[in-house]
Amino acid sequence: MNVRRSAAVLAAATAVIGAAVPAVAADPSPSASRAFPAALYGGTDPTYDGVWRQSLALLAQHTAGVKPAATSVDWLTGQQCANGAFAPYRADPATPCDTKLMVDTNNTAAAVQALAALGGHDAATDKAVAWLKSVQNKDGGWGYTPGGASDTNSTSVVVGALTAVGEKPADVRKGSRGPYDALMKLALPCEGEGAAAAADAGAFAFQPDKKGKLVANADATAAGVVGALGKGLVVEPAAQAEAAACSGSGSPSPQQAAANGAAYLTKALAKDGHLNSALPGSTDQPDHGNTADAVVALAAQGQTAQAKKSLEWLEQNSSAWAAQSGPAAYAQLIFAAHATDTDPRDFGGTDLVKQLNATGPAPQTATAKSEKADETTDETDDSGSGDVWWMVGAGLAAGAGIGFLLSSRNKRRQP
Repeated sequence: MNVRRSAAVLAAATAVIGAAVPAVAADPSPSASRAFPAALYGGTDPTYDGVWRQSLALLAQHTAGVKPAATSVDWLTGQQCANGAFAPYRADPATPCDTKLMVDTNNTAAAVQALAALGGHDAATDKAVAWLKSVQNKDGGWGYTPGGASDTNSTSVVVGALTAVGEKPADVRKGSRGPYDALMKLALPCEGEGAAAAADAGAFAFQPDKKGKLVANADATAAGVVGALGKGLVVEPAAQAEAAACSGSGSPSPQQAAANGAAYLTKALAKDGHLNSALPGSTDQPDHGNTADAVVALAAQGQTAQAKKSLEWLEQNSSAWAAQSGPAAYAQLIFAAHATDTDPRDFGGTDLVKQLNATGPAPQTATAKSEKADETTDETDDSGSGDVWWMVGAGLAAGAGIGFLLSSRNKRRQP
């Protein structure tokens, strides 16, 4: 799960998963005088991704058996508004949230997943979940911003938040519709009326296009598979299931839709082991973040063989991308490693946990799960490694949202 955006895009209310354009990259070199909060992971401007990257960093540390720095957890809880929602970043948490502050479902749901995993934050997560329920759409799903059209990525990250606090997503309904109803409306059928080309069968769309047509989207498919299974950002390793196949037409069950989406991802990954993104004016290039999301989705559905093949590609090719993109990228790779029962401290010879820890405050003492990497608890680099966030949007309806949010991936590109 990766992300990016720009002030101009958000201000124009077009900050949604769309044709990605490169954002201006911050200087990746350490800076002891940076004006950003010392408790925050990453060394770039947090205006559009602070809560997201902090949530992923803390959740990844917890997943790897590392107890995050108390100051970093406090920073995250301090970002919450009185109504329970989270914005991407509040420079002055002492100033009450007002109607001008753009709160959203993605940052709120990511914060819920992180705080629920860490434990001891029931008051904060209860308020956040209550807010998420209050902005559920009539179709049962969620858009990025309250009132925005439902999209696969936002609906799925909220499903993960509901599951994290012990709720049954199917029971969280707006009238007669729940999140799985919304997700099934965004799944491309395998056959029959509305069926897509064979290469796109079983995929999820981010949202219908302007003509109401569903267009296959690899990143939305990865999110949709996880969401349809009722899972969140962290997926536990599973045994190999029988090969996923796209089956059925119209209104599949959530489990079948997840299998259909996994079949689509398997085909998309089969040739090169990775998914592609294309920036305007450039040729297709590997999309590391989207590939990491696909690994998690395939592992969640029991397609561990293909998941591990793509993880091997990430082990060999993601180092430079992660170093440039920062905490959320390291977190995504840790989630992919965890989902495939791979040691994130020996990820193609790289210690992802140590590198993540080095982008922010030194964590507290490691748990037994990470004792062999005690040296990671001695990191004191607050500077971060520099994040390159990609602007999203370009042409979608106002308020539709940034999808599975701000991690370094190109949300609407085909594989």
